[in-house]
Amino acid sequence: MQYIYRLTLCILLLVGSFAGYGQTPEPVVSGSFQSLSLEQFARQLEAQTRYRFFFDTTATGPGRITLQVQKQALSTVLAQALGATELRFAIDAEEHTVFITPRLPVATELPAGYFRAGPAVVVAEEQKPAETAPVRAADAARLYEIGRPGAGSAAGKATLAGHIREARSGEPVPGAAVYVEAPAVGATTDQFGYYALTLPPGRYTLNIRGLGIKNTRRQVQLNASGKLDVEVDEDITNLKEVVIEAEKDKNVAGMQMGLEKLDIRTIRQVPTAFGETDILRVVLTLPGVKSVGEGSTGLSVRGGGTDQNLILFNDATVYNPSHLFGFFSAFNPDILKSVELYKSAIPARFGGRLSSVLDIATRDGNKKKLSGSGGIGALTSRLTLEGPIIKDKSSFLVGARTSYSDWILHLLPNQDLKESAASFYDLSAHLSHELNANNTLYATGYFSQDRFRLAADTSYAYQNRSGSLKWKHLFGNKLYGVLTTTYTQYQYQISSRKNPVNASELTFGIRQLGAQADFSYFPSAKHTVDFGASTLRYRVDAGKLVPSGAESLIRPDELDREQAQETALYVSDKIEITPRLALELGLRYSFYQALGPRAVSQYAPGLPRTTANITDTVRYGAGAAMATYHGPEYRASLKYALSDNSSVKASYNRTRQYISQLSNTTSLSPTDTWKLSDAYVRPQVGDQVALGYYRNFRRNTIETSVEGYYKRMHDFVDYKSGARLLLNHHLETDLINAEGKAYGVEFSIRKSTGKINGWLNYTYSRSLVRANAGTPAEQINGGAYYPSNIDKPHEVTLAGNYRFSRRFSTSLNFNYSTGRPITLPLARYYVDDVPRVLYSDRNAYRVPDYYRVDFAMNIEGGHKAKKLAHSSWTLAIYNLTGRHNPYSVYFKSVNGQIKGYQLSIFGRPIPTVTYNFKF
Repeated sequence: MQYIYRLTLCILLLVGSFAGYGQTPEPVVSGSFQSLSLEQFARQLEAQTRYRFFFDTTATGPGRITLQVQKQALSTVLAQALGATELRFAIDAEEHTVFITPRLPVATELPAGYFRAGPAVVVAEEQKPAETAPVRAADAARLYEIGRPGAGSAAGKATLAGHIREARSGEPVPGAAVYVEAPAVGATTDQFGYYALTLPPGRYTLNIRGLGIKNTRRQVQLNASGKLDVEVDEDITNLKEVVIEAEKDKNVAGMQMGLEKLDIRTIRQVPTAFGETDILRVVLTLPGVKSVGEGSTGLSVRGGGTDQNLILFNDATVYNPSHLFGFFSAFNPDILKSVELYKSAIPARFGGRLSSVLDIATRDGNKKKLSGSGGIGALTSRLTLEGPIIKDKSSFLVGARTSYSDWILHLLPNQDLKESAASFYDLSAHLSHELNANNTLYATGYFSQDRFRLAADTSYAYQNRSGSLKWKHLFGNKLYGVLTTTYTQYQYQISSRKNPVNASELTFGIRQLGAQADFSYFPSAKHTVDFGASTLRYRVDAGKLVPSGAESLIRPDELDREQAQETALYVSDKIEITPRLALELGLRYSFYQALGPRAVSQYAPGLPRTTANITDTVRYGAGAAMATYHGPEYRASLKYALSDNSSVKASYNRTRQYISQLSNTTSLSPTDTWKLSDAYVRPQVGDQVALGYYRNFRRNTIETSVEGYYKRMHDFVDYKSGARLLLNHHLETDLINAEGKAYGVEFSIRKSTGKINGWLNYTYSRSLVRANAGTPAEQINGGAYYPSNIDKPHEVTLAGNYRFSRRFSTSLNFNYSTGRPITLPLARYYVDDVPRVLYSDRNAYRVPDYYRVDFAMNIEGGHKAKKLAHSSWTLAIYNLTGRHNPYSVYFKSVNGQIKGYQLSIFGRPIPTVTYNFKF
């Protein structure tokens, strides 16, 4: 019976095909066609036949057509007319249409096996590419069938998802735009290169564009939800200038405001001191970001303190992001993939800091072949190796840096500096392994060591250790999750052994263990839900002093250890309400407990907190809760598109911070300590509102923006005059819970393409503090607002690049800012014949204004595609004008007189030469 059924079906199909053929015979053409354009030729054929011609007149012109035919089939005539060109044609007899396209013909029939069950990849009819052309050159013409026909959801929607990776290395491509034009639906790949689009079943052209990759297309027949991974080529050409157009309107069309994104190509163009590419120096050129001192990598973002920035290295917290007192960044530039700075509208998945989040991500490593890069400079050298462990599945990435700066100190005329020593090294490692299509593991480790000795007396050493382990799991095209565990340790030692009687060692350390689960759900292409939970365990060894050597008379001293637990839940919902209006709402709820064992002093109520007013001491056992804080953290963002090239955005966010940095210097110092919130040091709380206008010009090649903000901060730490921060058993007696406000406006203009590119930013901002709580003795400046240590109202930054040719380019960096506040001695007076100094109100004056010009030249080697190693030279001059910018201003009593001194770190131009290589 089955045999008869199949035979009958074959006969019916055969009869039907003959009947159809008889109804639509191929037409014949006659005529003399003399020197006609393709458009004229097509019109004459349309006049003789019932067929309509479709082609792109701007892209398919074959020149002039001269042909004479007599009663020849239409396909024969077209073959003669187009045979000597790259044009191909396809005839749809049923629809009476002719398609003329370059290189590859249009497929007018469903491919064989289309209705067979099971997902398959189907290739449209195409010309066989030349053997020398890469296989990916033909991928754009293939038809990728996703899902079984008829297997779509009842709602008539299907989700296309997958990963975008670089073809050369297998690295994921974050931030790439993946979209279809009809209907207009798109998405941006996340840090793993993952995308998801929800579309009605049908035929689509999938477009992929991104910074540094070639524009890529894929033809997709979407039947039901499924996956499509795409490999893209790096955008490198030896013939002409590279013009980057990917995501060129993202500053206007994107939802996020207050976000600055940098890639390693941009970072390398900005000249820095000592020729070492430094991501933190580049971040300092962004609007709203200020330096707290010459040579320092401490960041002040929108009026916040240096401790109010959450710095993450592959999701692990970094407490000291610098080497050698801030002269170098702690991050090896050769291993980095991206740097994102959130100044406002901080995503709900981040918490724990008031001002900003600096999210630094490494590359995964080359999954195709072994490669490496490095550089040799006057003070530092670096080397990076990467390659596959299992080809196309797992890879490694290892980078190391070291310094050898002692030789330059020995050349200085000052005898004390000649006897000094300074060095650092760091090591980074990253592994990634794809278990299967739905599970991927990532592991990162980082270690750094700094040592320096000033004038052969006191020596300093500090270490950073961090690690993270991630597991990414795809539950389906619409949902994936990432489970992350992290470990962070920062510690320092200060040793003094010159005088055996006073020889000692002071140590401090902080450890942090964390776990976080993040989930992303894509109900549709215009709707994204993120949710998750996190927990952190803190342990702070607040300080320990021990004698060094048998002759030391130093008494051992140790502060109680501090411990705490911080936990948070969050959810965020982003939805495109209309093509012009988008909204994102988020809520993060954090819970914090300070834990024992620890002894806590009790003070007399209504009196200043001093050791003389201690009334009792309460001891808490191990794990006992000494203080509990919790509360919501709101996140809200709105974007409204005024036109295709302009938009307005607004945001509000509340953040909470349960750990504070204690420092008696403005810039970052290895002697800074960290203090957990407890019964006396309340957690910091910040509220920020921001409003921005964004507009692009000249077809999105010039980006401009104006962002204004207002921020209120409560309960952040300030200090009483003469506060002692090290080895203070009653530290709360020298600390004040202050409040502050910051406001400002940021103007930015950026040009990302062309021979001349770069950005120009101007920021006006104020950062004010008020200590008005407690007794009058605990108030500062009478309880009135006064400028904070990082209040610098005006700042201008310029980062410009000019490329003379593909091998030679120059870069210029200019920075100007108002001098930071300072407290000055005004007079001297006597009390019982004892001289005393009268100081001004706190921060009532300012140090001189700051400006600096840096210049660099980049000379690259030959741009041969196949070369054993690619090299380049960077010649840079830091502080081109030799200005004596103040690092600090201090006062000393000399022969009964108080004299002021200004310390400048770079008082002359600093030339450097760096050799970079890549293989």
